[in-house]
Amino acid sequence: MSEYYKTNRGSAWNYGGKQWKLSRSKIDLFLECPRCFYIDNKLGVKRVPGFPFSINSAVDHLLKQEFDIHRAKGSQHPFQEEYGIDAIPAQHEDIDKWRHNFTGVQYLHEPTGLLVSGAIDDLWINSKREYIVVDYKSTAKEEAVKELNKEWQDGYKRQMEVYQWLLRQNGLKVSDTGYFVYCTGKIDKDAFDKKVEFDVNLIPYTGSDTWIEKTLFDIKKCLESDIIPESKHDCDWCAYWNARKEFEE
Repeated sequence: MSEYYKTNRGSAWNYGGKQWKLSRSKIDLFLECPRCFYIDNKLGVKRVPGFPFSINSAVDHLLKQEFDIHRAKGSQHPFQEEYGIDAIPAQHEDIDKWRHNFTGVQYLHEPTGLLVSGAIDDLWINSKREYIVVDYKSTAKEEAVKELNKEWQDGYKRQMEVYQWLLRQNGLKVSDTGYFVYCTGKIDKDAFDKKVEFDVNLIPYTGSDTWIEKTLFDIKKCLESDIIPESKHDCDWCAYWNARKEFEE
């Protein structure tokens, strides 16, 4: 069996189990396809994942180290100076916990009983003492990514909005505007020379978390139901599964 995919998870990690939390990625899965979300979180059968992008993780790690140097000094990162951003890396006693995948920022939504969580990449703070959510992204394209104008990037925007909402529920004053530090690996070089160069761009995004409250109630209703939701028409996983069943019948 693949080291990246286990067919079924233990019941403690399913909805109702003591280890289960509603992560930011699970919220996005629900919005993408309630059927896949239900089968994953209620029945314990996850979608087959893609392979992990180790170079993306490496870029994230290096960026965090770099910003942490200035966090410790209480100084601006040169990138913030270059873009004229009124902010420095935020110092907070929970920053390491909030950036850890297995803890993240957590909040118990009492009306539904859902424990919502999400691990941020970074947190800045401006002169108004507003916290700014920052997310690192990396890819490789012929042209540097300088704006979020593709439909598939809507998930990035929702991701930031969930982080903003979580931090607000934890009592922080959070700016509506967050930033994506977008690193694009250059593929137009004549030679590799044992290194990859990146274009790094700062992309602002003004979020709104007004959709989250209703979505949490919708998720609760879905999880409490004994009926598996219908396949979503544009879900590739459901399309594959439905096509496969046709051949077996």
